[in-house]
Amino acid sequence: MLKKIILFILISGFALSAVLWAGDTATFVDLGFSPDGRTYMFAQYGVQSGALKPWADLFVVDVPRNNFVSGGKFSYIHDKPVVSGQDGSGALYRIITKNNAIADRYGVNFLFQGQPLYISLDGPSAPGETIEFRDFENEASYRATLVPSVEGSGTNLKSSFYINLERTAKDGSRKTYTVGTPQVKRPLVASYRIRKVMIAPHDGSMILVIEMKKQNGADYDIRYMVEALRL
Repeated sequence: MLKKIILFILISGFALSAVLWAGDTATFVDLGFSPDGRTYMFAQYGVQSGALKPWADLFVVDVPRNNFVSGGKFSYIHDKPVVSGQDGSGALYRIITKNNAIADRYGVNFLFQGQPLYISLDGPSAPGETIEFRDFENEASYRATLVPSVEGSGTNLKSSFYINLERTAKDGSRKTYTVGTPQVKRPLVASYRIRKVMIAPHDGSMILVIEMKKQNGADYDIRYMVEALRL
């Protein structure tokens, strides 16, 4: 119990924020799971670095398939710049309100948000870095290595990645997973980083939040995606 309390205090002390770049830095939002953990919803929002228009993306994920549900991607860009002092969150509220029917369709409950197991601190990261974390409630430990592949440069830059995940259970038994779609080459994405790991409240669904550093002219934008699996 003491370990769980310490973990909660440590996690509560950090917010999921990206390193400050000159480009457009998104904010990641955990919107929750369905009660059976088979569907997960998340969003990201921000303000365009040039036009200063607030924007938001909304995604609904089929966890066992590690892919979006049919029609599960939404985007919104406001037609006017933000007012001074605003952070673009208004676009987030707009896109959630406009698409709340899909949350009802898949039974997503905004109160069933993920239980954090790992949150990365700001700072430099090395390609292929390995992270380690624990699930104190289930007494399991994890080791995850993100393996990137980057090709080309400038406007020809494209990249992909996959994650090797190893789970060691309470009894010492081990199970390995390979997560990701390395065949997908994402244009202009220069690097990836595991920013957060969480599990569903009531089952073994795991979400790995991936930060993407995307080239935008002379600057970089920060965007997020997730990898999902059933343990």
